[in-house]
Amino acid sequence: MICVRIACLLLLVSPAVAAEHYEVTTERGATMKTRDGLTLRADIYRPKTKGQFPVLLQRTPYNKAGASGFGMSAAAEGYVVIVQDVRGRFTSDGDWYPFKYESEAGYDTVEWAAALPYSNGKVGMFGGSYVGATQMLAAISSPPHLAGVFAVVTASNYHDGWTYQGGAFEQWFNESWTSGLAQDTLDRSIRQSTNALKGIWKLPLTEYPLLDLPSAASLAPYFAEWLRHPDYDDYWKRLSIEDHYAKIQVPLYGVGGWYDIFQGGTVRNYVGLKAHAATEAARRGQRLMIGPWYHGPFDGKAGDLDFGSSAKGDSDADMLRWYDHLLKGIQNGVEHERPVRIFVMGKNVWRDEDDWPLARARQTRYYLHSRGGANTRTGDGTLSITAPQSEHADAFTYDPASPVPTRGGNLCCDNDHLPSGAFDQRSNEERPDVLVYTTPAFSGDFEVTGPIAVELYAGSSAVDTDFTAKLVDVWPNGFAQNLTEGILRARYRNSPSRPEPMKPGEIYKLHIDVWNTSNVFLAGHQLRLEISSSNFPRFDRNLNTGENAGVSRSMVKAQNTIYHDAQHLSALILPVIP
Repeated sequence: MICVRIACLLLLVSPAVAAEHYEVTTERGATMKTRDGLTLRADIYRPKTKGQFPVLLQRTPYNKAGASGFGMSAAAEGYVVIVQDVRGRFTSDGDWYPFKYESEAGYDTVEWAAALPYSNGKVGMFGGSYVGATQMLAAISSPPHLAGVFAVVTASNYHDGWTYQGGAFEQWFNESWTSGLAQDTLDRSIRQSTNALKGIWKLPLTEYPLLDLPSAASLAPYFAEWLRHPDYDDYWKRLSIEDHYAKIQVPLYGVGGWYDIFQGGTVRNYVGLKAHAATEAARRGQRLMIGPWYHGPFDGKAGDLDFGSSAKGDSDADMLRWYDHLLKGIQNGVEHERPVRIFVMGKNVWRDEDDWPLARARQTRYYLHSRGGANTRTGDGTLSITAPQSEHADAFTYDPASPVPTRGGNLCCDNDHLPSGAFDQRSNEERPDVLVYTTPAFSGDFEVTGPIAVELYAGSSAVDTDFTAKLVDVWPNGFAQNLTEGILRARYRNSPSRPEPMKPGEIYKLHIDVWNTSNVFLAGHQLRLEISSSNFPRFDRNLNTGENAGVSRSMVKAQNTIYHDAQHLSALILPVIP
C-alpha cells in the first residue's frame, strides 16, 4: 500500500545540521490519556543525557513501529522524537475513524509531549499523506506548544481534494486506501473476537470456523458515510483545513508533487495560510516545495519518465534542516532562502521563487477551435489565442458502461495495479469520446507555471454528467505526456454544497479546476487539451441520471456538446511565463 510505504519513506535516516551528537535511549509504548479517557501509545527516541530538547512529533495510522530509523537518527542530532499510533490503530485504544478525532487528540498529544521532563516545550510535527492530515487537524486546534508543521503530500480539505474532486468521488483512492486501512482493523477484530469455545460443538470437524470474521462493511463504516455525503455539508466543513486557516498559528512547510493526488491541497495550504494564518509570523513563515513526484517514493521517476538525479527528494533532510533553524535557532541558511521551490519539468531543473502563484505569470487564454470534428487526436481540434467567431460545436457520446480509462496522473494508493505519474495518453486520444485540441509546434521554449483552469460552454442530453480536462505536452515523437487534470460534476457547477440538475439542451458556462503545473514545452513540442466526461477508475462514473453511484446501478448514455464560437468562448487558461 503506497500510503504505508510513504510513511516508511519519511522515516529514512537522513543527515542533519546539528552542533553535537548524542547517544540515544528509547521508550516503547509510552502511554498518554486523551481528554475522553482513551489510551494512546507512542515510541519515544531521545538523547541519553540530562537536559531538555525540542520535540518532533508524528501521529500515524500506519504503525509507529516503522519509525525506528528516523527516530534514532534525529534523536542523535538532539531531538526528542515521538511517534504515536492514532486512535484505533495498531497499539492505541479506541475505534478508528479517519479525521474525526484528530484535532482533539492532536492537541492533547502536543501538550502532553511539551510537558515531558526532557522536552523544552517546542513541538514540531512531521510526516506525509494522512500523517500530514493529523498535523493539519492538530494545527487548527491551536495547541499552545505547537511550533511548526512539516506536511508532505497532504490536502487542505477532506471533501474536495481528498474524498471528492469537483464533485466526483475519488473512487480509486478511496477504495484502495480504505482496503489497506481495513487490514489492521480486521486484525484487531479477529484478535478481540476469536474464541475456540464458540466452535467446539461444530460437526463435521472439517467445518470448524477458524476465524470469527466481521462483515466487510463493519471494517470501514466511514466509507459508506463518505458516499452518503457527496455534498460539501457540515459533515465535511467541521474538518476542513481551508475553512479554519485563521486558527493556525505556526509556519507550515508544505511538500508536494506535480503528480501527487493531494497536489491541489498542498498548494492551497500555502496560498491560504500566507493570506489567513492567525499571526504575522505564521503568514510570513510559510514554505512550499513541489517536485516531479507522485505520492512516493521521491526517486525522480514518475510513470514512464525519469526526471533525472536532481529530481530525487529527501524530505527528511529538508525537514530536519528547517526544524534546526525553527526549533533550535541554528543559522544554517534557511532564514535566507526564498519561500517557494519548484521543479520545472521539461527543463528538469529546480527553481526558487518569491511566491506562488508567480507574479510575473501572464494569464493567457487559449481558445478551443474546430470545424465540429475535434474527436480523437486525428480530428480537427486546435488551440490558439485568437477568439473564435462562427464555428461548429463538438459533440460526443459518454457511455458510463464504457468510460475513458485512467492512465497515470495524480493517483494513490496502489501503484502496483494502477500506477501514478506521466504516461503516453495516445491510446485514450484515439477514442471518439475524447475531444482533442492542440497548438502548432512551438518554435521556441514555452513555459507554463501556475494554476490551470478551463472554461467550457457545454450542454448535455442528461440531467447530470461530468466534464474532464487534461493538459498534455506532445513531444516531437508523438509521446503525449499528461501534466495535470481536473473534473467537474455538472450538478455542482455553481456550488459544492447545493447540487442543481441540468436542463437537457441548455448551454452552461462551466469552470474546471485543473490544479497546477510547472512545465517548459520545449521547441518542437505541442500543447494539448483533452476534454471528455470520464476518467475511470480514478473518479467514479457519472451515471447521467442525477442519482448517486453509491446507491444506484441504473445508467444512461449522454450526448455531450462543447460550444466554441463568438458567444461561447471556451478556453484553456494558462499562466504563461514570459
